[in-house]
Amino acid sequence: MKNESVIIERTFNAPADKVWKAITDKDQMKQWYFNTLDDFKPEVGFQTQFNVRNGNKDYLHIWKVTEVKPGKRISYEWKFGGYPGNSLVTFELFPAGEKTKLKLTHKGIETFLPDQNPALAKENFIEGWTSLIGSSLKNLVEK
Repeated sequence: MKNESVIIERTFNAPADKVWKAITDKDQMKQWYFNTLDDFKPEVGFQTQFNVRNGNKDYLHIWKVTEVKPGKRISYEWKFGGYPGNSLVTFELFPAGEKTKLKLTHKGIETFLPDQNPALAKENFIEGWTSLIGSSLKNLVEK
């Protein structure tokens, strides 16, 4: 099984504390990320799940926070209910004056068995993350 990590890097015209809040505050996450997210806390061990409907399929997202370095880095396991596999999403922030570089790494996508579940293929994650980070998050933190 080959490694299917997705890595997206973007620099925002926004300070790191503003970007950190956007990626860890439930109310802000609902604006750019998943509007069906009910709860989120940047605390190791915190778990949440929420449904995302895509076409006529439901994807139960199950997250468990595994690492938090406030203002710098957060990681969480990301699984889908009813599907095999477990991945790890990491957001890292690198402040640069009034700007912030964000590096997103999503590892373990291959464990979702995209041959059997084409909707969970790497290409779809690349497309999704590119849109979420490059447009939705950018628009929120730079406004």
